[in-house]
Amino acid sequence: MKTSWRSASLVASAAAVLALTTACGQDSPPAASQNVGATAAPGDYGSIGSGTAGAAGGAATGQPAAPSASSPSNPAGKLSVSTAEKVGKVVTDSLGLTLYRFDQDTEQPPKSNCDGDCAKTWPPVPADDAEAGEGIDKALLGSVTRADGTKQLTVGGWPAYRYAKDVNAGDVKGQGVGGKWYALAPDGKKAQGGAEAGAEGGGEAVQAGLSTRNDPKLGEIVVDKNGMTVYRFKKDEAWPKPVSNCTGECLEKWPLVEPVDFADTKGIQKKGYMIFDRTDGKGKQQTINCSPIYTFAGDKAPGDTNGQGVGGTWFAVRPDGKLVGASEK
Repeated sequence: MKTSWRSASLVASAAAVLALTTACGQDSPPAASQNVGATAAPGDYGSIGSGTAGAAGGAATGQPAAPSASSPSNPAGKLSVSTAEKVGKVVTDSLGLTLYRFDQDTEQPPKSNCDGDCAKTWPPVPADDAEAGEGIDKALLGSVTRADGTKQLTVGGWPAYRYAKDVNAGDVKGQGVGGKWYALAPDGKKAQGGAEAGAEGGGEAVQAGLSTRNDPKLGEIVVDKNGMTVYRFKKDEAWPKPVSNCTGECLEKWPLVEPVDFADTKGIQKKGYMIFDRTDGKGKQQTINCSPIYTFAGDKAPGDTNGQGVGGTWFAVRPDGKLVGASEK
């Protein structure tokens, strides 16, 4: 009887392990040498735009501004309000170009966090000659001093920018780019429509919540609804259940990917596609093959892969959840 009881216990334990393995899409438990339970050290998640990505890293974060109406040398002139399809009422300059705001800036106090290559893609709007036109509340206009000493226009406290790819009056190609850039509404808030206009704006089709794209250097990788590259952290755990070891300041550099219904994915492996509750109170997080996934604050535009290889612990993700350019151990 004792032998039978022990056998039954072993069978039950094996069944439990098998159930966990199946749920998380793993073939076996992690090797004993895996770094389990470690938390992210400052050097592991890099700095925004630091260029610390590994040899497999991606292209530069910004694209040079074309010699067009979006040049930073062009004054704002008289501001007005225009209506853009699927975006709503937006602030435009005297040439009819849309003005944008950046989620990583601050409103109180006003502060711009877009410099260097970022400012080439998103030229700051000079504050010097800006004036309120029809539909613009003069009281909401102000200025902020940038790191280079120049004055940048603010609307409702938010620093204002143009987008280098907007070359014609009425263009809203910057709407929703990176999930961080939005057209300015007359009150300084994000223009209605959010990211629904797509990464290139202008009413283009909405991308799936998670999908894939072929990167010229990395091959087929996972991207989010804004076309931003998705990453994994090697110090996270997937077996027997997902655990994120990226917390605190780490999450500021590597924002978690919130739950995405599998029906809103394209080309992603279903096995191990699940969500889990984080232990730091940050809510639920999406996984692919049970591994927590993130985006990178250092990626400024769709197609950027600046997070690849950062700290030797951050890597882009294959559609089956595997790391790009790194082993799983």
